[in-house]
Amino acid sequence: MIIDSGSCANVTYTTLVTKLGLPTTSHPKPYKLQWLNDGNQLKVTHQVLLSFAVGKHYNDEFLCDVIPMDVCHLLLGRPWQFDRNAIHDGRKNTCTIKKDKKSRPNIP
Repeated sequence: MIIDSGSCANVTYTTLVTKLGLPTTSHPKPYKLQWLNDGNQLKVTHQVLLSFAVGKHYNDEFLCDVIPMDVCHLLLGRPWQFDRNAIHDGRKNTCTIKKDKKSRPNIP
């Protein structure tokens, strides 16, 4: 998992969605991404409602675009960070998240 303040999208790996048998939906506004690939554009056509947990204290669910990528399995971009009021501490390499009006412990 990567938390990336430079990304304008929340994306997950096509293979992860396939192996877990998660149902996808058509993207309401398909678009193209180029930064994940050397010069080739990827067309984003599907989304998935993805649930994940970090340790015992943080569980989350959000809509994520599905693409083939080699970077990671889950990339949380600015939309997720905005919705969760995420605060990144670069010195400590932690991220504090507020969800449901509650502050969650730092995620290393």
